[in-house]
Amino acid sequence: MINRLCIIGVGLIGGSLARALRAVGYCGEVIGAGRNPAHLRQAVELGVIDRFETDPGQAVAGADVVLVAVPLGAMEGVFRAIRGHLAGDAVLTDAGSAKGSVIEAARRAFGRVPDYFVPGHPIAGTENSGVAASVPDLYKNRRVILTPLEHTDPAAASRVRGMWEAAGAHVSEMEPAHHDAVLAATSHLPHVLAFTLVDSLARLGDREEIFTYAAGGFRDFTRIASSDPVMWRDICLANDDAIRRMIERFIDDLKEVGKAVQEHDGHRLLEIFTSAKQARDRFIGHD
Repeated sequence: MINRLCIIGVGLIGGSLARALRAVGYCGEVIGAGRNPAHLRQAVELGVIDRFETDPGQAVAGADVVLVAVPLGAMEGVFRAIRGHLAGDAVLTDAGSAKGSVIEAARRAFGRVPDYFVPGHPIAGTENSGVAASVPDLYKNRRVILTPLEHTDPAAASRVRGMWEAAGAHVSEMEPAHHDAVLAATSHLPHVLAFTLVDSLARLGDREEIFTYAAGGFRDFTRIASSDPVMWRDICLANDDAIRRMIERFIDDLKEVGKAVQEHDGHRLLEIFTSAKQARDRFIGHD
């Protein structure tokens, strides 16, 4: 059990974790930290946290587990702010979507990656953001990936694993670079595509008519374009190499589809679409 949990960045991800752990009695006091007092007061009013601090250094005092759930571009600043303020037995973890950049941010802030730091990434979320969007079952039967380093304290990793499992998640481990490559393909590229498609259509001359008559497929495909733009800007900058490689590969594949359309190659189109349907159906069957 966690006696005092500190969440820096009380939004959808951090707020949902707090709600989940409270629901099963896994943590006692929950302290929130962030830059916006109004948002933090809302978190208190919703019962997500017990109290808050706007100074991260004060917020982590006495906490046995600290979760940093801020945009990737803010990670290093938070790590620097809490350096020297963590309890001797505290465990530090994060929820960033690109692990290589978070690990480097910790290295720069602390001088070395601390043994008590367990990089992590919950594979869960919605297009909504903010603590008002948090729910206690966000992590139920969802995946959380931990990317501990060779020198990470096994007891710290075990504690973070136990926390996410208590929230209902299935926890696995990966090498940081492998995590970033996998997520570039399965999460980062789809978001880039959704944002780009909506932006492209919004700049067409008859955009009002296009969006007025948008069907369910368009809404389903572009739902994630309502996600937090700041967060996704930071993800693209933090995982730039892996995302760029996936974009280039996708462009090549899209050109092949375009060529088949141009040449009226129905056989090739059917081949591509059938392969995609079969892969998608297998994925849904094992979700």
